[in-house]
Amino acid sequence: MKIAQIAPLMESVPPRLYGGSERIVSYLTDELVRQGHDVTLFASGDSVSSAHLVRCVPMALRLDANVRDPIPYYMLMLDRVREQADDFDILHFHIDQFHFPLFRPIAHRTVTTLHGRQDLHDLKPLYVGFCDMPLISISNAQRRPVPNANFIATVQHGIPSHLHKPTYKPHGGYLAFLGRISPEKRPDRAIRIARATGIPLKIAAKVDKVDLVYFREKIEPLLDQPGIEFIGEINERQKTEFLGEARALLFPIDWPEPFGLSMIEAMACGTPVLAFDCGAVCEIIDPGVTGMIVTTMDEAVKMLPEVLALDRRAVRRRFEERFSATRMAKDYLQAYRLLLKRPSLSGRGRIVMLTPLDRKPCSSLPTGVRSMQVSWAAT
Repeated sequence: MKIAQIAPLMESVPPRLYGGSERIVSYLTDELVRQGHDVTLFASGDSVSSAHLVRCVPMALRLDANVRDPIPYYMLMLDRVREQADDFDILHFHIDQFHFPLFRPIAHRTVTTLHGRQDLHDLKPLYVGFCDMPLISISNAQRRPVPNANFIATVQHGIPSHLHKPTYKPHGGYLAFLGRISPEKRPDRAIRIARATGIPLKIAAKVDKVDLVYFREKIEPLLDQPGIEFIGEINERQKTEFLGEARALLFPIDWPEPFGLSMIEAMACGTPVLAFDCGAVCEIIDPGVTGMIVTTMDEAVKMLPEVLALDRRAVRRRFEERFSATRMAKDYLQAYRLLLKRPSLSGRGRIVMLTPLDRKPCSSLPTGVRSMQVSWAAT
């Protein structure tokens, strides 16, 4: 199959440091190539991939001091994709909805993975207006704000099984917080949990410009406490040691997290996760196996010893069963083939998406919902 992957331009593919969406695009692209498909990656020029790379900007836009507005560069990229569109069976977009108007005439050969939150008011009319653009969610929880959008599948993230070597006997003696410093990620909760339990905490996180005031006013004053260490951004190689040597990952979010990549990265290292029940958390964590899910700070402090006692080999096994890049690529290929079988479908059909019956419904979905009905429309 000839496949185009259209990546965000803010970070390289894969990103040098923080960058969840670009990292997933990298894993998916390389795995599709490994499985024998002809893949072209549209991305920044500093990207590294086993696919054919079309360099749409010289370097990641976030790293280019001359770039003030990213939109012109996305417009230029999309024009290059349009010029080559006939060369591909499927065009897979990872750039939100920028491409909808331009690629609507060939909607049946496109698919868009939504990587961000969907509970934004202005997205609802967008999906109504472009109801023929096929979408893929990264969790069922992500769909809840826009249940009538044209979802054809839910494909959970996966990472290469060999990427992180598991550590079954960690010696770090600390808890880990990984990701981004922001109000919705709640690093303050992680600090409070660590202080309440007397276990040191290491924070490896990026501070975006938009979150700099929050960091300086709310988080930085909390770092000057015994046992709290701020490391900053780390790369993939550092991540293996950071997560592997941790006793547990704290994931104390306070927002509708669409997925939560750091949770499966921790699982790959054999590290269990203590997470707050928001967004997709209950779709990722298997309570009592890979971690525990809580709703309050008191519950988090109480449940942490149980998390620390979990079998790290079982954590790694469950990661291999559910969150490998191989499984992710196979799921996407199934979605591609579904689309290619329906290019001439007229009117509106119905596709029933089932969540595994042995898993409890998420609190973020309507009570009792175990299946999702979505509509598909072709031009």
